[in-house]
Amino acid sequence: MDTLLSITQTIIDMGATALLPFIILILGLIFGMKVGPALKAGLFVGIGFSGLNLVVNLLTETIQPISDYYSKMGKGFTTLDLGFAASGAASWTVPFAPIAVPLIIAANFILIFLFKRKVLNVDIWNYIHFLIPGALAYGLFGSVSLGIVITVACSVIAVLAAEKIAPKWQDYFGLDGTTCSTFSFITFVYPLSWLVNKIIDKIPGLKEADLNMDWLENKLGVFGESCFVGLIVGVFLGVITKQPIDVILQTGMGISAVLILIPRMVSIMMEGITPIGNAANTWMRKHVGEDAELWIGMDVALGLGDPACVTCTAICIPITIAFAFIIPGMTYFPIGVLTIVCYTTVFCVMASKGNLIRSLICSILSMFIIVFCANQFVPEATAFFNVTGLDLGGKMATDGFFGFNLADIVICIIHRLIG
Repeated sequence: MDTLLSITQTIIDMGATALLPFIILILGLIFGMKVGPALKAGLFVGIGFSGLNLVVNLLTETIQPISDYYSKMGKGFTTLDLGFAASGAASWTVPFAPIAVPLIIAANFILIFLFKRKVLNVDIWNYIHFLIPGALAYGLFGSVSLGIVITVACSVIAVLAAEKIAPKWQDYFGLDGTTCSTFSFITFVYPLSWLVNKIIDKIPGLKEADLNMDWLENKLGVFGESCFVGLIVGVFLGVITKQPIDVILQTGMGISAVLILIPRMVSIMMEGITPIGNAANTWMRKHVGEDAELWIGMDVALGLGDPACVTCTAICIPITIAFAFIIPGMTYFPIGVLTIVCYTTVFCVMASKGNLIRSLICSILSMFIIVFCANQFVPEATAFFNVTGLDLGGKMATDGFFGFNLADIVICIIHRLIG
């Protein structure tokens, strides 16, 4: 078991950037592609994902002075906010991870070949969305079997939900042959945003309000293009947080650059994913049936190519920070939670069909729930970190996963009820 855990950890330590090209290469060969095209597809996916990470990091660095301005206002926070990267890495160290991962892969293939499902989830790094609830259940109830069952069950739900949202994902983002299989966002953020939009449809005045990036470009001409919108939003954030002129300009240029570069990185990824998707569908029609189809399940980050997502992110970050001072009984400053804001906006924007007003309402509500729940479930989150062997030095800790992963929330509530 220790050997399997070591092998699993070594693979995961490679990171998605190094792991994705290898996975895409193997899939390409399985689906009948020649070595050269399959390798090229893998490299393009890896290059695009690397670029996407660099641009997201640029956004984080650009917004840092804004975050610092608000963080100086907060005192007396006693709980650590470790961020999703720490939680994800910790989840791979649970004893049953080497057993759960092959079962997740096997379950995916069973769903495809026996139950005619259409999603192949290649996003191995985001297995953390399954492992964290499993590890949480293991930490709270002491059952390895329960942990494995919950982990695999989450992976099955992710495939089914990914298939459900695939047509709208492909239609809105133009990402043909793909879907999003990131469990937390497709089972929590998207349903919530869909419900919010249904409610907005019943509110006179608000339901007619429609502000989107295309409207801005049509009405404002060149000044409505993504680069200028990013510049304006960045300068505005710098001004309201009383930054020096150089930081104001850097913030504006940074957000402007992000709005332009992210779609470029997504298009590079799609150059690799498209031939894999075509080969997969050809293979499926040959071996399963003429009407068979297969979509590649990918990271939610693929949706960040829409400029509305980054615009909502820039506006939501200071609002998310403000929740630390608005929500009663807050014990942590949401610095780690900020790293998931951009990913949360993806399905808020998709459910709102690009309407910035609706997208912002959905994003702000989503982030409020995430910050609130992560604060409510600090004891359970700490139990999760302790069972993974992470040394907290006797402190309490939490993370956004305990506010936006629906399985985590349900497990925490059940634990409270049966105590």
